Amino acid sequence: MKPTRFILLLTMVFIIQDCNYEKPHFTIYTIGDSTMADKRQEVYPETGWCQILGEYFDQGVIVSNHAVNGRSSKSFIDENRWQIVLDSLKAGDYVFIQFGHNDEKEYDSTRYTTPFGTYRQNLERFVNETRGRGATPVLFTPIVRRKFGDNGLLTDTHGDYPRSVREVADNMDVPLIDLQKLTEEWVNTLGEEASREYYLWTLPDDRYPDGRKDDTHLSLKGANQVAMLALKECTRLKLPFSERIITEKVTF
Repeated sequence: MKPTRFILLLTMVFIIQDCNYEKPHFTIYTIGDSTMADKRQEVYPETGWCQILGEYFDQGVIVSNHAVNGRSSKSFIDENRWQIVLDSLKAGDYVFIQFGHNDEKEYDSTRYTTPFGTYRQNLERFVNETRGRGATPVLFTPIVRRKFGDNGLLTDTHGDYPRSVREVADNMDVPLIDLQKLTEEWVNTLGEEASREYYLWTLPDDRYPDGRKDDTHLSLKGANQVAMLALKECTRLKLPFSERIITEKVTF
């Protein structure tokens, strides 16, 4: 066989082998509160940023969103929601963990946690038990609320909770996506007026006759932007699953 034909044949063999190679399947489980959760059609355009996360991954990656409105790290455990996720985990999976919005509610003993006490302990539990199943935890600080001060910049509403997440990530060597910082920079850049369309500000309609002026929850447009912010940071940090992101969709 002539060398040129041999090289051509060898090239074709490698192409066929590459086409037949199946990338490993795994699941990304997401746990958290209403800023991440799947929403009912009747509350559209309200959208959790993990609700559309699967659209940015190839078909071998499953996103199983277990985030629920109103839950804190405490109530998520107490309601047995964490156990359901834990029982489903297998080696090679990931768990995205983002709590804080409801952990801050001192008036509600079923949800309230102290940032450097029960909140930190719950985060450490999520990390340890995820690793115990051969899966990988990824910690997220909570996204910002759209609360602007007189100086035209966002006012912090999360206190020590993001700091606690950062410390757990550092102490336990857990990947950290600092969404509090990323969304703060993004929303401040947009400014008070332009940022409204990314949160749940809607005109009056039959269901909401007064409209909605919600500075905590995201619109569909906002959820997509937050998801892209998170995924771009995952790519920057070169987290193993980031090679499965459909990069041409992440255009933010």
